[in-house]
Amino acid sequence: MTSHMHETNTDNWPAVEAAARVVLPKSIAAFIEKVRAQDHPESQLIAVLHKVQAHFGYLGAEQLDAVAQLLGVPAAKVSGVATFYHFFRLRPKGRFVISVCMGTACYVKGATAILDKVKSELGVEIGQTTPDNMFSLAESRCLGTCGLAPVLMIDEQVHGKLTASQIPALLEQYRQKAATEPAVAPAE
Repeated sequence: MTSHMHETNTDNWPAVEAAARVVLPKSIAAFIEKVRAQDHPESQLIAVLHKVQAHFGYLGAEQLDAVAQLLGVPAAKVSGVATFYHFFRLRPKGRFVISVCMGTACYVKGATAILDKVKSELGVEIGQTTPDNMFSLAESRCLGTCGLAPVLMIDEQVHGKLTASQIPALLEQYRQKAATEPAVAPAE
């Protein structure tokens, strides 16, 4: 396989390449160009996807297509890799990421009830984001604050000695915070 596969197989390659380059930052497009000059550029697909996710915070359909075009890898393969590996996100993270500790101490002290209440209040499962992109839900094996069990962490703030009945008010605090404080733009 040559490093310029599209140029020899696609009549409209310049237009396709230009459209794909608009979607990705110059640094990532330059990295892909460097990778394409090497043998087996597809072997760098995961590295490219990590760079894209680090920049955008997730892998959107438009970004996945641009990677496929510029790297010269079938779109189905790019999508397959992005969906197979758990560390890739296909939707933006919520403004607030909630991690419910399911470590031994938290589990024994009622973390399951906390997790169930968060899930029911937000209408999402672990790994999902609310439709308004306000909250993403995750679980953690241990947050290192066993003396405060059960705990959950919202972004970097630990909330301990929780009961399920406290969850609605806690979520409301963060909704109010979102209403009064502007979101911080992701680091580039």
